[in-house]
Amino acid sequence: MTFTKGTLILIDYTAKVKDTNEVFETTITEDAKKHSIFEANVKYQPKLVSVGESWVIKGLDDALANAKTGDKLTVDVTPDKGFGDRDPGKVKMIPLRKLGEDAEKVSVGDVIEVDQKTGVVRFIGSGRVQVDFNHRFAGKTIVYDVNVLKSLDSNEDKVTAILKRHMPVEDEKIASKVSGNTVDVTIPEDIFGAEGLRVIKHFIQIDLFKFVPTLEKINFIETYVNKKAEKPKPAEAKS
Repeated sequence: MTFTKGTLILIDYTAKVKDTNEVFETTITEDAKKHSIFEANVKYQPKLVSVGESWVIKGLDDALANAKTGDKLTVDVTPDKGFGDRDPGKVKMIPLRKLGEDAEKVSVGDVIEVDQKTGVVRFIGSGRVQVDFNHRFAGKTIVYDVNVLKSLDSNEDKVTAILKRHMPVEDEKIASKVSGNTVDVTIPEDIFGAEGLRVIKHFIQIDLFKFVPTLEKINFIETYVNKKAEKPKPAEAKS
């Protein structure tokens, strides 16, 4: 049976550019290392997707809507359903002085931000810099090798997956308990001081109430321990 819109599923995938075979994204640690794109601060784990709700690019989303648990797919995503066609109007010549103190440091191929837009430097000369504001993969067909791992049906599975999606910590530090129409979410000590903790909680509650509609209450639990007050363990008596 194929998935209905809004079904939460877990997928593993590896994505590459069709004409160059350049692998640029994966959920799998081994693939990241194999293709030399591994980053130590990235969580390599199955991706949570709400089918048909644009959590992934359209071409992949459309393919998932016609898939089922256990399917292994190779999906070709053309520019019209991927990162769009190249637009020559997005290639701009900008005075080098506009880059301020960074002007002397810029070289061809650098990714820079100008007027709150990100682009790639294509040319530097005569006091000007050519910046391409097209998406890196605009005009490219992208190939996704996908393994549809699981459909999340129980409230417990949905809660766990949503917390993993939003909390930037190791999985073993994520804890929750569903009791009837209430869920207790333990905030890991690692992110007590995180600048975006309020935003993290906000998006967790949005997703939990949406995908677990029987929930009426979410308790976020933060436990602070006075470590200075912890009593040392008594020394063992020597025989």
